[in-house]
Amino acid sequence: KASWESTVNFTNKEATKRTKIISDNAQWFEDHSPVDKRFKKEKVKGVSAKVITVSMLGGDCYPATPIGINLPNADWIRRDHGSKSVTIENITEAYDKASQGNGFSEEFVWSDVERNGMKQYGFLTDNLHTDLHECLGHGSGKLLENTDPDALKAYSSTLEETRADLFGLYYLADPKLVELGLLPDGEAYKSEYYKYIMNGLMTQLVRIELGKNVEEAHMRNRQLIAKWAYEKGKEANVIELKKRDGKTYVVVNDYPRLRELFGTLLAEIQRIKSEGDYAAGKNLVEGYGVKVDPELHAEVLERYAKLNLAPYKGFVNPVMKEVKNSNGEVTDIVLDYMEGYTDQMLRYGRDYSFLPTYNN
Repeated sequence: KASWESTVNFTNKEATKRTKIISDNAQWFEDHSPVDKRFKKEKVKGVSAKVITVSMLGGDCYPATPIGINLPNADWIRRDHGSKSVTIENITEAYDKASQGNGFSEEFVWSDVERNGMKQYGFLTDNLHTDLHECLGHGSGKLLENTDPDALKAYSSTLEETRADLFGLYYLADPKLVELGLLPDGEAYKSEYYKYIMNGLMTQLVRIELGKNVEEAHMRNRQLIAKWAYEKGKEANVIELKKRDGKTYVVVNDYPRLRELFGTLLAEIQRIKSEGDYAAGKNLVEGYGVKVDPELHAEVLERYAKLNLAPYKGFVNPVMKEVKNSNGEVTDIVLDYMEGYTDQMLRYGRDYSFLPTYNN
């Protein structure tokens, strides 16, 4: 089977300056990655990145759209020609605005310290993590000469998303980002670290029915990273699950150490990919990314239900209406947001289903 996705978009020129800085420095990031030298690209080729504003969504992008897109996915194309990435910033901005004042952070975030950090830096660090994930993470590293690109089989997607996320997380805390003017200071990264660990350990569980395992590749990747970091940092108390008033909260006690853990896991995931180590990849995904603690899951679902929020968000395309002058020339486009999702789908079916409903 196949699927199709598409957007109509235009470039966000101001925000694209950010991705240009990242792509211009792609070789520096590759050279300073914590992975084994054998798995690094000697020469990073053709890294192209931009930030876009989408005006229409189609196919698998509609109504639930990605926030970033990376092409192509084949390792040999990345190796020989490079890759292209986009971050969809008006979508991430909409998510950010929708999350303000909905009660979610008051219910799940440990204290005002984390809440204020996320309010101050959250939108910026979220976008930057997406940029690093799409622009550099997926394009980083290389397979060893005799490694089968399909060696990781069913675990390939989860491990690839894990690798790209870890690349972004590791570099978010690097002083280089402040030096390049991408972050205002050395504290900003903490908001993304906290949100990521909280989401991976707890809050993404709102998308799963009680009693079910984690199935989707991105969700497995986030849980894998968060659970692995929690377990490996347990002795040093890097991350804690604390109880207060009968509720569980995530607390990060040591952010620099958490960065080191991200670097260690990134090195191992890159080794697994570069060598095609199926057994090690399977053990990581099955050991950390799939199983859910039923007690914690039930608690999270119960707390989330009281907020009356939907676990997924979708977007309805605006209806675009032409404005014409006396000569019949289009002078403007007016956006109408009054059409609901059901009405829009019925109209699309009525106006654009060109194929006959019968066989000749």
